[in-house]
Amino acid sequence: MNSATLVAGVDTRRLQRLSEHLQRQYLEPGRIPGYQLLVARRGQVLLQESCGLMDVARARPMQDNALFRIYSMTKPITTVALMMLYEEGCFLLNDPVQRFIPRWKDQRVWISGAGADMQTRPPRQQMTMRHLLNHSSGLTYGAALLPAGAKVDPVDQVYRDLQLNTRSGDTLAQFIDKLAQVPLRYDPGEAWAYSLATDVCGYLVELISGQPFEQFVQQRIFGPLGMADTFFTVPPDKLPRLSACYRHDPFKKLVLIDDPQASAWAKVPALHSGGGGLVSSLADYRRFCDLLLRGGELDGVRLLGPRTLALMTANHLPGGKDLTQLAIGAFSETQHQGVGFGLGFATTLGEVQAGALGAGDFYWGGMASTLFWVDPREDLQLIFLTQLVPSSTYNLRGQFKNIVYSALVD
Repeated sequence: MNSATLVAGVDTRRLQRLSEHLQRQYLEPGRIPGYQLLVARRGQVLLQESCGLMDVARARPMQDNALFRIYSMTKPITTVALMMLYEEGCFLLNDPVQRFIPRWKDQRVWISGAGADMQTRPPRQQMTMRHLLNHSSGLTYGAALLPAGAKVDPVDQVYRDLQLNTRSGDTLAQFIDKLAQVPLRYDPGEAWAYSLATDVCGYLVELISGQPFEQFVQQRIFGPLGMADTFFTVPPDKLPRLSACYRHDPFKKLVLIDDPQASAWAKVPALHSGGGGLVSSLADYRRFCDLLLRGGELDGVRLLGPRTLALMTANHLPGGKDLTQLAIGAFSETQHQGVGFGLGFATTLGEVQAGALGAGDFYWGGMASTLFWVDPREDLQLIFLTQLVPSSTYNLRGQFKNIVYSALVD
């Protein structure tokens, strides 16, 4: 091996396969409009690039300071916010949620039937803060993430009938009140379903801290970390940096779904969604990932203790199970085999079980095919940003892991 290609224990020639793969498989065929990518190890950036277009119709090249709708990559930030209050002694993981939301004390669990014939019963155990943090609460995403024409189960139909989503125009308090009317899909702690639970976590940050959720994350996370390009509403002077967002038509051609010049993200939302409401940049999200990689501290700013972060990234699924044994519902930001879930993060339980390298990682992704992972064992992080809905279109994470981990040589 030519030693000149070895940086931070990574063969940079082999790592270059990632850029080549993206160009050949995704950019050149027009499967994605453009992207930004960062791979760093041991504090050194090994690969960073901005490629393709941020706006296809206007032929605008991807800018290094482009802004992206990160959707569910908001969730780890919200979880960090709530766990900062955990560290202040404001709650315990096994506290019942009804301690903070009394109107949820009469929750019911769906048994059978639909509509007026729906049968429910009291839950076998109360929903706890832990259940919300690791998506085992009994809540779902309703029908919001189902593909067009998909069959809607009776509980998800209730979400649809109540217009229970984060862009309905309801305030966060109204959203919580509506959720009180919906039966749980399963008993808390007995299954795992990707859900609106992290939006409830955002409400709890607001309730416990006594300040609006968006103010808390700005004052306690974004400001201290220097994340100046992360927000729920894109300021007018930064709108030219917002990437366009797309989906595929039936012929796999890109179709615009959010034009930066008329974007919903330019308007102040009635509900600041802790589950998917943020816009951010590569530089900003790297600051957040650096914090995670360094055990909750960055440049003299500590948001979490290292033991708290270790607790958050451990597998909290009962009996040490993986998602194949507990997950219900058709959508997630991760594959299920060999994957556990902690408090806000998925984690690879074992390389053999997952069929993938990187057993020390924790991670999540967003609906527009954005993704990140942090691996403290390897002192490694990857961030990938594009704007293609939904994230299930391609298994980018699995492809990236094969290439990146095979480039590590010490």
